[in-house]
Amino acid sequence: MRVRTETLDRFLSAVGEVILASNQLRTSAHGGAAPTPAFAGGLDRMDRMVGELQRRVLELRTAPLLRVAETLPRLAREVAQSIGKRVEVELHGVELELDRAILDRLGDPLVHLIRNAVDHGLETPEARRAAGKPEAGRIVIEARREKDHVRIAVIDDGKGIDLDAVKRRAVESGLVPAALADDLPPQEVASLVFRPGLSTAHAVSDISGRGVGMDAVRATIESLGGQVELETAMGRGTATILIVPITAAVQRVLLVGVGREVVAIPIAKVERILEVASAEIEHTAREAFVLIDDEPVPVLALGPRIALGEPPPAERTTLVLAEVRNARVAIAVERVAGQQEIYVKPVPELLSGVRALAGLTVLGDGNPVFLLDLNQLA
Repeated sequence: MRVRTETLDRFLSAVGEVILASNQLRTSAHGGAAPTPAFAGGLDRMDRMVGELQRRVLELRTAPLLRVAETLPRLAREVAQSIGKRVEVELHGVELELDRAILDRLGDPLVHLIRNAVDHGLETPEARRAAGKPEAGRIVIEARREKDHVRIAVIDDGKGIDLDAVKRRAVESGLVPAALADDLPPQEVASLVFRPGLSTAHAVSDISGRGVGMDAVRATIESLGGQVELETAMGRGTATILIVPITAAVQRVLLVGVGREVVAIPIAKVERILEVASAEIEHTAREAFVLIDDEPVPVLALGPRIALGEPPPAERTTLVLAEVRNARVAIAVERVAGQQEIYVKPVPELLSGVRALAGLTVLGDGNPVFLLDLNQLA
């Protein structure tokens, strides 16, 4: 039986409203006299039933990764044939199911990665023979589940990325100072390919190599609450790994206070919370740093970055140590208000242009709270 996606979306939205109403009811009950055991037990049963309903609805919204991956082998063969190459594509783990809203956004990044692997990654049959490799290149698309995320790897056995060439282009483009380029570790050099405008292609082709695309891949995955990793070895190939949540509708978040407002941070991005003396935070002209585990970590003041102003001076500062664009960052907040599982609604159209806002929810007390996209704060 086919069910329209719009119908499932409305159904999930209704379940989300039930979750919010349940949280508000529990909050109201705790705000007055102690509830009777029967009333408290009824609330617990309702929470369990709503949780089960939520899980069933999310199951209805999921679809296998194969839905967007099944056309990729043919695409790879067509691209390879057009430029005189040969390729074989293997799919593994594509029976894993994800939220349809996430699947719909994965198609374009996967298409770009396949085109990039064929055009830039794989060698010509002659070059592969000279290198002792089979004439046909090999691309593997492999997916596996890790807790509440899915890890999707696009792996080729081509020539790998010339990290020296990446460094040269980064210096020429002004992305990296020449004095610092030689000190960058290989992983950071490889991550430069995701910077806008950086391309190591010797010539622009109709397939890829315009210096766009990889940055769009990262932006799309990060907007889904995921991240992108890249591993490469000269002469052996490259693996681009997309890590995305299984569902975008329900998330576990950390609630933090900035001024009189409360905002939500995805708990999956949080390493730990700590409090330091404000004097330990060192300020330069434009940046701030603090030593954590004997390493300097950038400090981002959350208030100014979401237009809530500078916090009042205080002897101690609460820091949320989190991952932002694959780097450790300490986010300065005024207080921590706890953890909660929330139903994420889309940002209202009026605020859709504010990139730091990833979603909206309503707490048990009826107050709206925005979910932040930490990657847009840096």
